Amino acid sequence: MKRILFAIKDYMDLAGKVKACGDFEDGILEVNHFSDGERYQRIISVVENRDVVLLGGTVSDEATLELYDLACSFVSYGADSLTIVIPYFGYSTMERSVLSREVVTAKTRARLLSSIPKSNRGNKVLLFDLHAEGIQYYFEHDLYPVHVYCKQIVMAVARQYGGNDFVMASADAGRAKWVESLANDLGVNAAFILKRRLKDDNTEVSAVNADVAGRIVIIYDDMIRSGGSIINAAKTYKEAGASRILVITTHGLFVNQAIDKMRACGVIEKIICTDSHINALKFHDDDFVEIHSLAKLISDVIS
Repeated sequence: MKRILFAIKDYMDLAGKVKACGDFEDGILEVNHFSDGERYQRIISVVENRDVVLLGGTVSDEATLELYDLACSFVSYGADSLTIVIPYFGYSTMERSVLSREVVTAKTRARLLSSIPKSNRGNKVLLFDLHAEGIQYYFEHDLYPVHVYCKQIVMAVARQYGGNDFVMASADAGRAKWVESLANDLGVNAAFILKRRLKDDNTEVSAVNADVAGRIVIIYDDMIRSGGSIINAAKTYKEAGASRILVITTHGLFVNQAIDKMRACGVIEKIICTDSHINALKFHDDDFVEIHSLAKLISDVIS
């Protein structure tokens, strides 16, 4: 029997693409809102003794609770197995406490999802290009986490634009190891920006570790929010002599006019991202932004 695929409201578009890539039955839901704003949900499709897949990123508190409510209900109504697909895991930058008594929201959200009752054959959660790899170990009890890397998508796009002679670059030290891994697999050089700390917690760029003069530079970062770090990195590589600069990211949040700012900086040729976050879809018709779907990867991992 086919797996039955459901999605929260924000991820219906991606769910349609996943269904087109694999052998899934369309899960039917009824979703409305009461006059006071509370959400009404009803599972129309029969899920008893079925392998259920639920797709939805935790892009907001509302989306998180929509995902949680549905997941709990699938188990309550007899799902044989439950696979939760979370293309973008929210609060992933709050994975540790820096200041005293900070709430480590990545951990509290993982604990919330870990409280979903266990289906007959167990629950699994798929997480994509986590900002911090340790987040997968925040999940507890009977929810089995799987960290799915989008490396093949990133490498294919980098090769498409860079050919065989380009530099794979990092925007900051936080992504240096991941960028080095990508560069090694692609057989190209890696570049990192070296910064020097000044007083008052300010920093300045002290050097670029690789020769980028006359080279295509492709910057990778797992997540772009407002784009400030990417703009600073792109300007640094350009000043070091890069001939062309492109940016690849898995999660395009693109808040606070990020796309307009990156376009206006004048040194970035194109932004390439996946459809892991719903905000990226706003730029589907923008020539500056190129979107590659996670649908085939999701379908393959589930299958």
